[in-house]
Amino acid sequence: MLLPWASSFALLFGASLASTPAAHARGDGEVTSARPKVILDNDWTTTEFSPFLQALQAGWDVVGLIGNTANSWAKQATLHALATLEIGNLTCIPVYRGADYPLLNNPGLARAWGLIHGNLPYQGAFAPQNGPLEQKGHDPSGDDPERISRAALMEGFPNTSHVLDVWGAEFLVQTVRKYPGEVTIFSAGALTNIALAHRIDPTFAKNTKGLFVMGGYMDGNLVQVTGSTYLASLQSDINLKIDPEGSKVALSAPFPSITLIGNAANQFIPSEDYLNELAEVENPYTRLMHRYYDRRFPFWDATAAAVMLDPGIVTNSTEFYVDVDTSYASPSYGTIHAYQEALKPKAQTLQKVRMVVSVDEERLKQQVKMALQFPPTCADL
Repeated sequence: MLLPWASSFALLFGASLASTPAAHARGDGEVTSARPKVILDNDWTTTEFSPFLQALQAGWDVVGLIGNTANSWAKQATLHALATLEIGNLTCIPVYRGADYPLLNNPGLARAWGLIHGNLPYQGAFAPQNGPLEQKGHDPSGDDPERISRAALMEGFPNTSHVLDVWGAEFLVQTVRKYPGEVTIFSAGALTNIALAHRIDPTFAKNTKGLFVMGGYMDGNLVQVTGSTYLASLQSDINLKIDPEGSKVALSAPFPSITLIGNAANQFIPSEDYLNELAEVENPYTRLMHRYYDRRFPFWDATAAAVMLDPGIVTNSTEFYVDVDTSYASPSYGTIHAYQEALKPKAQTLQKVRMVVSVDEERLKQQVKMALQFPPTCADL
């Protein structure tokens, strides 16, 4: 007898498989995969694993994960990536550690900037170290990129290791050289590793398939001053502001396309009913999400991944040329600025980006639900 959810699963999973790119035969008779390739660069946490599950559910080839410094330090994010792959029998996906520090910024500089321009409502890895919060499950912050918190690894401490002889930026360069024109880059943390890859190899960006960024908030200043500090933190754009120089390098690199999912990533905050619905199908991912997901926060990374995987989910978007404020003396340090074609600066080369303004919320919820409730394992890949 089918369980109550099984018929829905069969229908939805069948539709998912039908939309998955099929294998095809080359002229020499060898069968090759047409699956889109993606590298996911993120400040992974106990509950921010949805992007790689969404990509796998959509039939994409997840070439590897990179842990970077934004919410916490790269080392802690890398451990989360390893652990959340491990609980789902997905250790066939390699994990790389990204750069510990932004190109120029560091905790001391961030504190000095805050004394002049006001502290960010959310400071990520650069916030003062807080041991009691770590014991309650918060990832480590402070001045030490090697510091880890086992208590914050609520999914368990990994038994596997990241790739030790290749750093995140090297992995980006090597993979794009191996598969020119085939690899999409997904960034839901700082853009440091992507900027370093562009500096290592000036052909890196143009030889990717494109860049998707969870970040690039605009026109949030009024919310920051008229709402609570919590609402202000939702507009803080830490992914760009923790490394303004890296953000500028990455967003001015000649990617074939750049998509920003900033304000739109704040659109959907999961309700208790939705999280209960996820938990109706029990597995390690739905258990973690139901137990530990902070109900105050939107599905930031999941929304960005959904846009990458399903372009039809976008209900409103616009295009403009983008710059990032890299003036340390500016209160907008690390914030993007948009230009129309007629008014863009002449003394620098800016890239045109697509800014996603809104998404189909029901479609997003369904994509995440499918990804978390019915994840594949390495045996399925």
